[in-house]
Amino acid sequence: MSELTLTALRLGLLVVLWLFVLAVVGVLRADLFGTRVTARRTDRARPRTPRGEAAPAREPARPARATLVVVEGSLRGTTLALGTAPVLIGRGPDCTLVLDDEYASTKHVRISADPAGEGWVVEDLQSTNGSFLGRDRLSVPRPFEPGTPLRIGKTVLELRR
Repeated sequence: MSELTLTALRLGLLVVLWLFVLAVVGVLRADLFGTRVTARRTDRARPRTPRGEAAPAREPARPARATLVVVEGSLRGTTLALGTAPVLIGRGPDCTLVLDDEYASTKHVRISADPAGEGWVVEDLQSTNGSFLGRDRLSVPRPFEPGTPLRIGKTVLELRR
């Protein structure tokens, strides 16, 4: 082999080695600092009428104002005001409440307003380790009453008015 070919191979190997090192550093950094939380847009465009004016907003039936409180786990003390939009809880960065719990699934549970407008409903989203409302494992959507503990892995949440 010529000296030029040998030098080119050495430099190529050096570049591949550095790319590998940078990839390892990136993975370690992601493991140490966790997932990146992105800001969400809260202003939603209102529908327009054919003439271009904003359509009047309809008020859906709302349950009484409630707050979701983390009472056990790494996020202990965290509160989340519940509105009309469903709340998604899990480890995924697209969840409303992102848990730092290895026993939680990416999308673990959904809490939404009861269609009758009288309270809240909690639903397990086919999580691996399951969710427990009180002492019962969630298998179907069930009413979420204030004061009843909701266990997701090592995290316990409670609904308060």
